[in-house]
Amino acid sequence: MTSPLNHLPSAKEVGTFEPATLASNFSDLHPPLTHRQAMIESQRCLYCFDAPCVEACPSEIDIPSFIRQISENNINGAAETILEANILGGSCARVCPTEILCERSCVRNHDAECQPVLIGLLQRHATDHMQFDDHPFKRATSTGRHVAVVGAGPAGLSCAHRLAMLGHQVTIFEAEQKPGGLNEYGIARYKMTDDFARKEVEFLLEIGGIDIQYGQRLGDNLELAALHQQYDSVFLGLGLGTSRALGLAGDEAPGLMPAVDYIKTLRQTDDLGSLAVAKRCIVIGAGNTAIDMATQMARLGATEVTLVYRRGVEAMSATVHEQEIAKANGVRMITWAQPDDILLDSQGRVAGMRFAKTQEKAGQLTATGDTFEIAADAIFKAIGQGFEGASLRDATAAELARDGERIQVDDMLRTSLPNVYAGGDCVKPGQDLTVQAVQHGKLAAHAIHQALVAKQEAA
Repeated sequence: MTSPLNHLPSAKEVGTFEPATLASNFSDLHPPLTHRQAMIESQRCLYCFDAPCVEACPSEIDIPSFIRQISENNINGAAETILEANILGGSCARVCPTEILCERSCVRNHDAECQPVLIGLLQRHATDHMQFDDHPFKRATSTGRHVAVVGAGPAGLSCAHRLAMLGHQVTIFEAEQKPGGLNEYGIARYKMTDDFARKEVEFLLEIGGIDIQYGQRLGDNLELAALHQQYDSVFLGLGLGTSRALGLAGDEAPGLMPAVDYIKTLRQTDDLGSLAVAKRCIVIGAGNTAIDMATQMARLGATEVTLVYRRGVEAMSATVHEQEIAKANGVRMITWAQPDDILLDSQGRVAGMRFAKTQEKAGQLTATGDTFEIAADAIFKAIGQGFEGASLRDATAAELARDGERIQVDDMLRTSLPNVYAGGDCVKPGQDLTVQAVQHGKLAAHAIHQALVAKQEAA
């Protein structure tokens, strides 16, 4: 497939950075703690009873317990405490916005130190240095039940692992050729280094009882009706598969593409120097994907990177920490402006964008009437993902109740169809966070297990 950026030079041709510098730009953003640093940091924890950090953790990790275990040099014990609650605790330690979750709730914020315990880095320390002879979790006696999981992203993997622990056989159907979902394809390269996403999945699969079939896309070569008929239960961890359109003429012009598509390519390449680079680029959006896109383009060698958002900084979904990362890499941020027109050159390629200045009146976003233009060789859309409706086009799937464009579920992650559950980004509740998806998968697995056991007892 032709890339919208094929006409642009490669990072090597742009020549802003030498190969060694380019590689360094995509090395670990937050270097891990040394053993000595981890021991010192773990001893700062007050090991609170009814700890507020646990309340703030979507996956309900017993944070004081695992930090105490680190302080006692019981790394395997700490890792097991983490993984019992969150089997993807290693990746969550890298990508979870701890600064607005557990660390914000740390009681250390309220004492004279004014510095929370570095919970995320301690979690990473435990999961990076665990050394188990065998998988720490064992499968229960086989139930004879077989569950289908659609999607090998965080929600699907979490659900599959917990179901396998409970004695069920699981088959995961994954559209891509690799498992991991956003951890594999959608996270900034400098946040998830050394092929960690693959290694984490390999560890998870060591429990046994889980088979993954690749190239299986719901709505294409896979139908919910068949899964519903052939398996005892189904879990949908579909994520959000489509990028929202700008709704402007020229939305398909060379030089304009979804940020997630570029990040996916960047994550999978072995040669950073071969990647197309826009010397001047615009990123539209205000979430972590927008920040990741802008920062990575700057680190590849772009000389002008501008992130534009229609509202003010305080409304940006990217955390202040993420925003500071972008600024440190020279990304310019413009707020209170929305796309008005895509500017094209004589060959129909992106040459820039006209923006309309915005304001908020009576809670409504409106244009002021003023406009301005920014020249650019490429524009990256990071304005949110939408649910891929085509994946649920068969008759059975069409019966699923929706909450807006997402799948409607109850507190047990049950959909409106019997024996069909869903979780992660494709459902409405919660935030679009990896840790939230992991929790959904875990809770859905327990709900599925309870339903199957009840059905077996009734029979």
